[in-house]
This record gives sequence, C-alpha cells and structure tokens, in this order.
Amino acid sequence: MTTPADVHDVHDPELPGRLLTIERDALVPLLRSRKDGDFALPVAACPGWTVRDVLAHCSSALTRVVENRFEKGVFSPESNDRDIAERAGWSNARVVDELERGMTEAGPVIARAGGALDAIALGEWVHAGDVRVALGEPGAYAGPSLPEALALLVSVTRAGGHVPLHADLDDVDEPLKLGEASGERPPGRFIGDAATLVRLYAGRPVDAGAGYELAGVEPAELNIFGG
Repeated sequence: MTTPADVHDVHDPELPGRLLTIERDALVPLLRSRKDGDFALPVAACPGWTVRDVLAHCSSALTRVVENRFEKGVFSPESNDRDIAERAGWSNARVVDELERGMTEAGPVIARAGGALDAIALGEWVHAGDVRVALGEPGAYAGPSLPEALALLVSVTRAGGHVPLHADLDDVDEPLKLGEASGERPPGRFIGDAATLVRLYAGRPVDAGAGYELAGVEPAELNIFGG
C-alpha cells in the first residue's frame, strides 16, 4: 500500500520536479539497458509513434521548458512531429541523454511557473508508462513515483476545474478527491487500482480484465490530455 505524497489543496511547486527526478532514476537506466531494436517498437497509446518517437517527444518538450521556448502552436501534433523529425539523425543514446538532462533540469523551471507547467511533468510520467507497455516492462503507470504522480494528478485536476471524482484505490491508503468540488455536480466514484485510474485520466486503454467501478461520470470526461 502507498500514500500520495501530497493530496492537500495547497499547491506544492516542488512536486513536479520530484516526480521527474524519481522517474528519471528508474526510467533512464532501463532505457540504457535496451537494444537499439527496442526503440523501434510501436507504442499503442500513441498511434504511429515508436518508443524512440515518444522519447524524442518527451526530451524535446522538457528542453523547451528548460529553454523557455513556447512559440505559437507548441505541443500541437504538427509541432510534436517537427520536434521528432529534428532528432531523426540522433542516436538513441543521444535522445536518452537529452531526456535525462530534461528530467533533471526542468523541475526548478516548472516550480517557478506557479502551476502553469505542472501538467507537462505529469504527461512525461504517463509517457514513461506508455514506453514500459511497449517494452513489455512491469510498472506502467505505477512504480516508485506513483505517490508523486497521484498527488500531481489531484493538483492538476483541481486547478483545471475538472469533473469531481472520489477515488477509493485498492493499492493506496487514503481516498483521493480529484477535480473541482463546485457543488453543482455530485462527485463521481471510482473503485479500483491506481494504474487503472491513471489510464482513465490519461485517455489510455484499460487493461482487459481490470476490475474497477466508475459511477456518475463517463470515462471520456476524465481525460485531461484530450484527443
């Protein structure tokens, strides 16, 4: 059982950086241990993209954060494709190097943004789960950084005014209150494991046979990344 690092209403500016650091220490050694052919595997959660493409997208996004490069249309599908294409001539090792630097250096920049960039850190963590699924590795949308990820999910959904949801998780000690409790709509209810909750909020397919209950809200309403 685990407990989210911070499930309170007070915004924790250091939380995204902690999430990135913990995930970096788990993900980067895994990537460095894989053969080049593994980087060409397709990623089901990102149709048309390979593991390398997802990593190139993640590393370029964090580099943009660190360098404060947010031109018009950034993070649009066209912008993402350009970022990936710019790295087409790089070795896989160089892409991982950039990712490691970004996961190390982006935290303080995100902290100074006052919450405006928090979702980027959460998205990076979700993409790490996408990569684990593609590589057949355990711990997708879970692992040692799960408490920080859940705490950040609570913060992002509240700040974004998302639909209210009470989540009773099989593998987390305390229930989560996600979204904005405005009183205009009764909170939905989720019962199940944390990884399934993350999949729903990230718009990822839920594992076949995953036993969970969702009431008072449709799965599509939970998707915080759109698409």
